[in-house]
Amino acid sequence: MTDTELDLNGTWDIDPGHSRFGFSAKHAMITTVRGSFNDVAGEFVVDLDDLSATRVQVTLQAASVDTRNAQRDEHLRSGDFFEVERFPTITFVGSNVEEIHEGAYIVTGDLTIRDVTQTITVPLEMTGVMVDAFGITRAGFEGSRRVKRRDFGLEWNMPMDKGGVLVSEKIDLEFEISAVKRDAQQG
Repeated sequence: MTDTELDLNGTWDIDPGHSRFGFSAKHAMITTVRGSFNDVAGEFVVDLDDLSATRVQVTLQAASVDTRNAQRDEHLRSGDFFEVERFPTITFVGSNVEEIHEGAYIVTGDLTIRDVTQTITVPLEMTGVMVDAFGITRAGFEGSRRVKRRDFGLEWNMPMDKGGVLVSEKIDLEFEISAVKRDAQQG
């Protein structure tokens, strides 16, 4: 089946094993550090006839942060950053979806980190829709969004001797999403 033959309306579950919810930040003003959250769950309900009825819900377990450096990950889990013991989840609840051109969308919703909620918009590009080798309908999306980490209570930093700071104030959020259509036959 081609994507033009597939019905996109319905409920879709994020496939955490094939998705990445990541971020990148400048470190010491010169290098980019990337990370992601390994424990992710979410769904979206699509109504192409009435996009205002489309809803998105994503939950990241903050303790699953992974930058490929155990010491940095522990620091990110601490009270200086995510404070995972007190704020175990990061959530996004999308309440408005607009199609800006074929296969490109703007999702507006509330992002909550450390019990601080800000409304943001996230541009997402559909990368494809198809039925995989196991008969499961999948859709792919990619996008990114820059946010100010201080807007979410992530204020820790350290000044550099010659100017600048250790961690950039602006963080790029990165989304590579594989979603599986929930089908009555699949359970």
